[in-house]
Formats: sequence, structure tokens, C-alpha cells
Amino acid sequence: MLTCSKEEARMVLDAPSANGPFQPVALMHFRDVPPAEQEKLFLQKLRQCCVLFDFVSDPLSDLKWKEVKRAALSEMVEYITHNRSVITEPIYPEVVHVFAVNMFRALPPSSNPTGAEFDPEEDEPTLEAAWPHLQVKLILLSSKDHHNGIAELLEILGSIINGFALPLKEEHKIFLLKVLLPLHKVKSLSVYHPQLAYCVVQFLEKDSTLTEPVVMALLKYWPKTHSPKEVMFLNELEEILDVIEPSEFVKVMEPLFRQLAKCVSSPHFQVAERALYYWNNEYIMSLISDNAARILPIMFPSLYRNSKTHWNKTIHGLIYNALKLFMEMNQKLFDDCTQQFRAEKNKEKVKWKEREEAWIKIENLAKSNPQVNGSV
Repeated sequence: MLTCSKEEARMVLDAPSANGPFQPVALMHFRDVPPAEQEKLFLQKLRQCCVLFDFVSDPLSDLKWKEVKRAALSEMVEYITHNRSVITEPIYPEVVHVFAVNMFRALPPSSNPTGAEFDPEEDEPTLEAAWPHLQVKLILLSSKDHHNGIAELLEILGSIINGFALPLKEEHKIFLLKVLLPLHKVKSLSVYHPQLAYCVVQFLEKDSTLTEPVVMALLKYWPKTHSPKEVMFLNELEEILDVIEPSEFVKVMEPLFRQLAKCVSSPHFQVAERALYYWNNEYIMSLISDNAARILPIMFPSLYRNSKTHWNKTIHGLIYNALKLFMEMNQKLFDDCTQQFRAEKNKEKVKWKEREEAWIKIENLAKSNPQVNGSV
């Protein structure tokens, strides 16, 4: 665990900052200072909490200052909880610094490196020695914000975007890429997703050249283990494809359909079903038809494999419909993909058989080796 001497602690506290040098003293309570001075006091308490104390080799040292630090943390938590709009711009970098100094620390060594692995049911856990301070810091930084009001703001923003003059200003494009698109990463996306998708589509209707960065961002943020969120992404992606220009579609179709192939193979039937509904969209089908030579080889393995192995019968019917449409588009290409898929399957079977035979050979050699004691 990171520790510091009293001299080092004083150097940290005395380091110059936006509010000048800081002395290691017990600070006043927020209630004892006028509102105009509370921001300055908050910053001083944050810098006071950048000192790290030794809780391991000498737990009884600096008890007074340990208690001062714990009290400062607790008071800041209480202050934030019971007051509104107290986190001002100068406070943010100080909070990040406090977090970095206190939370980024080396992992402790194993309590028994040569013994048996830790058993949570039998062994007593080793508690973090500095937990009295760390616990309050985590409470200070924890947030239960569910992005209340974001949906309403995005709804208003959608109307504003609709009135943007062309060509779009550079700051508007930056706002789309740096503010709106990262909102897709949030766990509570469902709270405001319809409004967010509308804003994104409005931008693409204004400027089709934004299609590629938008689609690539969605693929980057694509959920891996959250199926309901994945369905939302598929809904939004179809809205984007409804307004996409053919020239822009060509730029994104390969990574896009690689992701759709994964969705078709999803064991969650709603994800697979939503992806396969793309084949019921006439405009999307026209785009696929114009680029079938590049799209079918990407989609065929997932479609063919899941037409036989997917557990849901509804998915079987939708896959059959997609395969039928591909066959009607280009019979020769479909036959070529079928032959290539079967050839790949045969190669896999040969590799699997060779692997099995190799292991059997190794096992037989081990059994026949006179130096081996006992059976394998």
C-alpha cells in the first residue's frame, strides 16, 4: 500500500494550487463559513485528503491526522448530499486527483503465497487496512444518477437539429460525435434511446457524410452481454439504413453485416429475430441486392448454420426467408457460397479428426513408455 512520511505529507499539502499553499490543519465545518467561502473550503478539504497514511506497518501513527482526514471526507459527503449545485468547475480536477492518489494503489501480496488458494467459505478475508478512508471516498464518488431529464432535453434538441441550416457547422458535427454518440454507452440507455436515435437520424438526413463515423461508433459501442440494449441498437441501425445513401452504405456495409451475422447467431431469440427483420425492409433489401457479392459471403455461414442449429423455430422460418431472398438475387453466387461453406466444414472435420488422432497417438506413446509409472 502507498504510504508517505510526515515530511512528504506536508509537501503534498503545501504544494501550490489554484487557491495557494495548503497547511495541514483541522479545517472549519461548512456550516461555520459563509456560502461564498464554501467552495474554497471544499477545495482545501480535498487537498487535505491527498495525504496517504500508513495503516499497515504503523497503524497507531498519525492518529490525529487520520481522524482529521476521515472527518473531512465524511463532512464532504454530507455537504454534497444535503446541498444542490455545490460541485463547481474548479472542484472537478481536484476530485479526480483525490481519487487517483487514494484509489490507484498496488495490490497487497498474497497472505499465503505457498499455501492453498483462498477459500471464501473457510478462510477469513484480509481486509484493506485503509478501508476507513477508502470507504468514505467511494461513498463520495458514488452516483445513483439515472440521467433524469435527458429524454426531455434530447426531444427539444431533436427539434433544434431539424432547423439547422446547411451546411452543418463544425461544432454541430463535433457535438454529434463527442456528445450524442457516447450516450449509447450508458447502462440506462432505454430511458432516452428513442429521442437519442431521432437526433442521430436528423443529423444524417442533414449531412449524409456523417453516416460512416456514426455507424462505426455504434459498432464500437455495440453491447456484448446486454440483449435488450442490443435490440435497441438494431432498431436504431434500421432507422439509419432507412435514410442512408447508397454511396455511404458501401463504406460501412462489411463491418455492419459482420455485426448482423453475429446477431443472427445470438442465442437470445429477440436479438436474432430483430436482425432478421431487416430482410423485410424493402429499401434495405435493395441495398443488399446491389451489393450481394460482398454481403452474402459474410452472412451465409451464420444463416446456413443457424437454419439447422438455432433452438427457436421462429428463427428457422426467418432464416429460411432470408436464404430464399439471397437465392433469388443471385443463384450462382448462392451456390458458390454453399459449396465454399461445405468445403470449410469438411476442412474443420478433417482438422478435428487429425487432432483426435494426434491425442490418441500421444496417449498410446505414454502408455507404452516404460518410464511411466501407473496408468495414464
